[in-house]
Amino acid sequence: MLKNAIVGQSGGPTSVINASLAGVFKTARDLGLTHIYGMRNGIEGLLSERYVDLGDYIKNDVDIELLKGTPSAFLGSCRYKLPHLDKDEDIYKKLFGILEKLDIGYFFYIGGNDSMDTIAQLALYAERINSEIRFIGVPKTIDNDLVITDHTPGFGSAAKYVATSIKEIIRDGRVYDNNAVSIIEIMGRDAGWLTGSAALSTGPDCSGPDLIYLPEIVFDVDSFISRVEEVQRARRSVIVCVSEGIRTSDGNYVCEYTHDASRTIDAFGHKQLTGTARVLGDVVKERLGCKVRAIEFSLLQRCAAHMQSETDVKEAFHVGVAAARAAMDGETGKVIIIKREGEEPYQSTMGSCDVHLIANYKKDVPREWINEAGDYVLEEFISYARPLISGETTPVVVNGLPRHIENI
Repeated sequence: MLKNAIVGQSGGPTSVINASLAGVFKTARDLGLTHIYGMRNGIEGLLSERYVDLGDYIKNDVDIELLKGTPSAFLGSCRYKLPHLDKDEDIYKKLFGILEKLDIGYFFYIGGNDSMDTIAQLALYAERINSEIRFIGVPKTIDNDLVITDHTPGFGSAAKYVATSIKEIIRDGRVYDNNAVSIIEIMGRDAGWLTGSAALSTGPDCSGPDLIYLPEIVFDVDSFISRVEEVQRARRSVIVCVSEGIRTSDGNYVCEYTHDASRTIDAFGHKQLTGTARVLGDVVKERLGCKVRAIEFSLLQRCAAHMQSETDVKEAFHVGVAAARAAMDGETGKVIIIKREGEEPYQSTMGSCDVHLIANYKKDVPREWINEAGDYVLEEFISYARPLISGETTPVVVNGLPRHIENI
């Protein structure tokens, strides 16, 4: 007799994370599972026995389609780091006791690098105690920084939003005939994939941003000012895109150069990064004396379901499908990965990989995809990212606004 499944969402949401949830749920249901539970607020909620039977909330195919087009995390999220199993085995005993009570045989966790660490720890403990529960990681992150997989669900839609918004900002910024600098801050703590996607705005109707700065390259304030001055001699309105996580040669984040450098730190030791554009805006205003705008996309870049990439939605759904099938086929301690199989037309397939080869590793933008000066990305980056923003979705619209399925 088949056992039950449980699925959770963790880390920062994306506009397609719920499509992966839909893929897991629909496939597990179609394969005959009676109960597919959802953790409320991830592993942290599960420790408090906060869970729901998803069948009470997702009742039909219409609900599944609404879920695929709903941004944010339907089940709620968390940033909870499991202790190493040799340091606090009691937490693992508690978790596995809850899973046993629910008769769980299949455990899915949708998230990024930190979430894959959770899958790695749980799979190791299951092996230690000879548990038959199968643990599968479902990739998700707009940062696109998981290794081995070609890319991650969530990145394509966020990149589409970034490139579209940059096009609009460029047009607005060049309305007036005066010197101005617009600095756009884009998410990316350690890797610049999303910030680099600003270059996708370049085309017959748009010159694209003038400068792009990624965390992979050490940031130098003096060189930055010189480049802004140089660009401004050619065009009065300068558009600059920066990753939130750019650092100077001393290893400090640019955003820490403020009067209030205190930062909230999460369970994984990550500082909350914000204010990079404002800091650089103050420097530009002081040194160049021109009008400056500091723009933070903030949550908009990860929750803009109205800018979903059709490719991204389909792949997000299919990694969920692949996760359910992998678990039912007996796999455990694995992460679903996307393999790029063709370029023209773009094609991809799903595979799986040992979670220990992915968790706690980071994929940088290759140095050879960044120009020598370190202030723009090259055609190799654009060719890689372009297919991932392709296609549009058609939302269900009621009274002029998209209809979502309400979070649990």
